[in-house]
Amino acid sequence: MNTAAIMALALGIDALIGWPARLFKRIGHPVTWLGALITALELRWNHGTGRQRRFMGALMALVIAMAAGLPAALAHWALPAGPWGVVLGAILAWPLIATRALHDHVLAVARPLAAGDLTQARAAVAMIVGRDPAQLDSAGVARAGLESLAENASDGIVAPVFWGVVAGLPGIAIYKAVNTMDSMIGHRTARYEDFGKFAARLDDLLNLIPARLTGLLLTLVTRHARRALAVMWHDAGAHRSPNAGWPEAAMAGALGVRLSGPRVYADRIAQEPWLNAPAPDPHPETLQAGLALYRRTMAALAAGLVILAAI
Repeated sequence: MNTAAIMALALGIDALIGWPARLFKRIGHPVTWLGALITALELRWNHGTGRQRRFMGALMALVIAMAAGLPAALAHWALPAGPWGVVLGAILAWPLIATRALHDHVLAVARPLAAGDLTQARAAVAMIVGRDPAQLDSAGVARAGLESLAENASDGIVAPVFWGVVAGLPGIAIYKAVNTMDSMIGHRTARYEDFGKFAARLDDLLNLIPARLTGLLLTLVTRHARRALAVMWHDAGAHRSPNAGWPEAAMAGALGVRLSGPRVYADRIAQEPWLNAPAPDPHPETLQAGLALYRRTMAALAAGLVILAAI
């Protein structure tokens, strides 16, 4: 089965229609199904000593991965040969790619920010980042939107597509399960520090190549490729995440702005280092430029998949 062709078509379907609200209202979404299972197991298994929590968290990660991967493996095995198999595989993979949703969420921040409506922009950015939006000025909202755009371009699109090409429907399903676990329990809090450790480390491992690939794609589609590559190479390792720094630093270099830096959460202040520190803060129009860069990056990804499928 031509997995590159499946992922290229799935990417195209999602870019065109996303996940329709009517469909979500009727059946939900595979990520919400995974989230419900994760929540149920976490409530039952996240108890005991630190060692017990680590063991049960690792066990839950394996159970969730199998719950996603086994049905996907059966579905992949059952796909017919030829074009119909590609079409059916793409339909099954489509919900696990978030190209349109990410663009629309960031656009919902960019529009009111450009219109000078900081209140609405803060409300929109609160939907995609964890920091306290009340503490964000216009530059802070733009910075948060760009960081989310860069990181989720990797986590939400490039990584699932990469693992879909490598391992077909089981690859994309298992990746999405692990990434969902990381977003829900992979936090350094008293509740999740031990229980979510295995899922967080597994997510780091699965994103190792896709994050760097996303950074490279961003540098390929900008007119400032040399600057973007230099910032990415110099600053990516300073990020708190072993992976998110690569696309975020590439985005900072491509747009000529600084990203990351100190930020306020509900319970703490995180003193994060700057990416592309000498550059100025982003302004409202920079977020629109970031979206244009994102669209070119997705087009480059699609082109690469088409070439790979032809080969």
